[in-house]
Amino acid sequence: MRRSRGPRRIVLAVVASVVAVGLIGWGTLQLIDVFTGGDKATAAGGRSDCAAKPGPSAKPPAPKALPKPGQIKVNVFNATPRGGLAKDVAAELKKRGFTVGKVDNAPKAYDKKVKGTGILLGAPSAMDTALPVLGTQLAGAESRPDDRKGGEVDLILGAKFKDLAKKRTPTRLWRYSPSPSRRPRRPAARRTAERWSPEGPPSASPRSRTSGPRRRRGPERCSRAR
Repeated sequence: MRRSRGPRRIVLAVVASVVAVGLIGWGTLQLIDVFTGGDKATAAGGRSDCAAKPGPSAKPPAPKALPKPGQIKVNVFNATPRGGLAKDVAAELKKRGFTVGKVDNAPKAYDKKVKGTGILLGAPSAMDTALPVLGTQLAGAESRPDDRKGGEVDLILGAKFKDLAKKRTPTRLWRYSPSPSRRPRRPAARRTAERWSPEGPPSASPRSRTSGPRRRRGPERCSRAR
């Protein structure tokens, strides 16, 4: 007697269909990866890593501290035909706290060739330290680096130089002080209490509101009353 093969065929058909569906899904995923290049997965992984391990926050570099005038040595040179100009400017810079070095006429490379107010020369490291501080004393001066190694700076006065910048004086603060001859006023609350007190202020004489000279009736009033 032959066994029925119906249930076995049904089971095989179900298994084959499940395998076919799995292969189709796997092939679809492979095609998606091929066309997209796997960028989305990489980007997602990178974002999760960044969120999990945040890097140290980058801090802006701290600005360099500018030197004080006493820490800057200035050589003053005169590139104009005016005599004694370098000496006068050097004396004024010394009054303002700068250390003065050489005071002389300008070298041949700059003598009578500086058309502006002046030129500030220094080492490359002085471009953001000593030269900006010295530049506050001479408006319109041009800063240039040279190949020197020391910390000295040069101030070459040009044809348009008239005077150094004015000193900034602190503004004087005025404070109000009452005159000693003026009598201080009493607080408003105290004045109001004394005004409405039935006894009146201590200095005032006790006086009733109804007290006072009686008003006399005139002759017309008396005649009408009669």
